[in-house]
Amino acid sequence: MRIVGLILVLLAVWLLLSGIYTPLIIGFGIASCILVALIVRRMDVLDHEGLPIQLGLGIIPYWGWLFIEIFKANIDVAKCILFPKKYLQPSLFSCKITQKSDLGKVIYANSITLTPGTVTVDLHEDTVLVHALTKLAADGVKSGDMDQRVTDVMGEA
Repeated sequence: MRIVGLILVLLAVWLLLSGIYTPLIIGFGIASCILVALIVRRMDVLDHEGLPIQLGLGIIPYWGWLFIEIFKANIDVAKCILFPKKYLQPSLFSCKITQKSDLGKVIYANSITLTPGTVTVDLHEDTVLVHALTKLAADGVKSGDMDQRVTDVMGEA
């Protein structure tokens, strides 16, 4: 099942990026995706983290929510650039996380880092060390909303 999922993901990415939809080129694309999937299978490197099918469609609303948070954080960082004395309040703090799996922890840490104004400095066991540029960004991480959303997506609640 993972091989079929990998072929479909590779094919979707290839179709989106190629932009050429003639029968010959599509045939080459399908053949190359199948060849890559066979090589991956032979190398035995396809696991649940390499192709996280278990996340299912629940990850899509999370991506939408994360996109909105990234947009709001961009505005917060722009305020820091324009008015540093008023908005810039850097802080380094640690927070407990509720994810159990390594994949969940990585998704959470990467989500923090993707959000402008915050960076995951360290991830250890059930604690994440975060650097934030503003009090608003720090409060956003400390509120636990992102942590809970990632836990819900992973089905670890």
